[in-house]
Amino acid sequence: MRSLDTLFMSLDAILANKLRTVLTLVGIVAGVASIIAVMTAISLVQATMEREMSVLGAQTFQVQKWPAGGFTSDAQRRRAMLRPPLTLENAAAIRSQVPTVDLVGSEIWDFGSVVQYRGETTNPNISIVGGTPEYAPNNTHFVGLGRNLSPMDVRSASRVAVIGHAIAGKLFPFADPIGRDVLVDHRKYEVVGVFDEKKSAFGGGFDNYVLVPVTTFLNIYGPTDRQGMTRSVNITVRVKHPEYMADAIEQTRMVLRRARGVRASEEDNFDFFNSASMITEFNKMSQGVKIAGFVIGIIALLVAGIGIMNIMLVAVTERTREIGLRKALGARPASIRTQFLLEAVVLCNIGGVVGVLVGFGLGNLVAVFAHFDPHVPLEWAGIGLAFCSAVGIAFGMLPAIRASRLNPIEALRYE
Repeated sequence: MRSLDTLFMSLDAILANKLRTVLTLVGIVAGVASIIAVMTAISLVQATMEREMSVLGAQTFQVQKWPAGGFTSDAQRRRAMLRPPLTLENAAAIRSQVPTVDLVGSEIWDFGSVVQYRGETTNPNISIVGGTPEYAPNNTHFVGLGRNLSPMDVRSASRVAVIGHAIAGKLFPFADPIGRDVLVDHRKYEVVGVFDEKKSAFGGGFDNYVLVPVTTFLNIYGPTDRQGMTRSVNITVRVKHPEYMADAIEQTRMVLRRARGVRASEEDNFDFFNSASMITEFNKMSQGVKIAGFVIGIIALLVAGIGIMNIMLVAVTERTREIGLRKALGARPASIRTQFLLEAVVLCNIGGVVGVLVGFGLGNLVAVFAHFDPHVPLEWAGIGLAFCSAVGIAFGMLPAIRASRLNPIEALRYE
């Protein structure tokens, strides 16, 4: 019998028992949908996180006092608090002594500020950053209107500011903000620039901050924060070429260890991070969720496979006379076995296709509610369907073998 004929006979058998087919498909759909939904949701969040974490350019890394990934224990937090703060002098040492870098910027942050202009006031959620002219290129957030900070602004501690896009929209909906004076925490600054819009899917404040010269920041807010701790400078470093990244980090490490008096036997009292390291850290964190979702889906598919095997065994019993008649007319055992095996595989893949579609829909519900961009990981659709085929073959083999070994004479007599 030709393979195409076998396929058509398998489809006829599936369509002839619609209720049984639907009940069988429920388990397959649930198993595949659970895998695809979890992987789609994680892939969607991961793609968004990678875009969000790429705030630093591909050629930029940052040096800071605090671990980039947060604290994993109280002991780590205590060790980090004992580290001396990074300083503007440390940034200057990197700028002058590391030959593989071309831009070295300094940043000091404070949060919860208010910006005012002629009676119009922002919410008290504005971040203020004392920075250098390198802030914009190193953080890939460029000035769209007016100008960036200049070295002269930093040297003279000028009262100038570059404001975020959302602040400009709030305070100057119908006016050009350049050259206007705003109040930041009740202190007057001249607006010299406005950053381009940079939306965040996680509600980050990319458009709700004010950049002022780092010297101005220290003059106004002082060297200590609201908790009385000495402020630490975040140092952003752009390498001359992406290939120099590892060398630049190692050279920077040596310069800072020497400048900060770290002995050879002691660990670094500062941390490095770049976009790639943050993305890698997030992927490690999400690995456990991926594995859990995959295991749950596999268990559901195995349960569904057992159901398919039992239903196929019932089908063999119901079609015993049909099998005997086909054998009496010359059908070979291999043909009988192939038909039943194909029925199981086709049944699993029909459920797999439905499960993939349902999984994509459920996974992208995250995009609907969190306003992320939809994402469809097609590679997981292929993996899901491959598992469906494997389940069909594994659990359809026993009924197929049993059908192929029926004695034609006894089968014809079966009532």
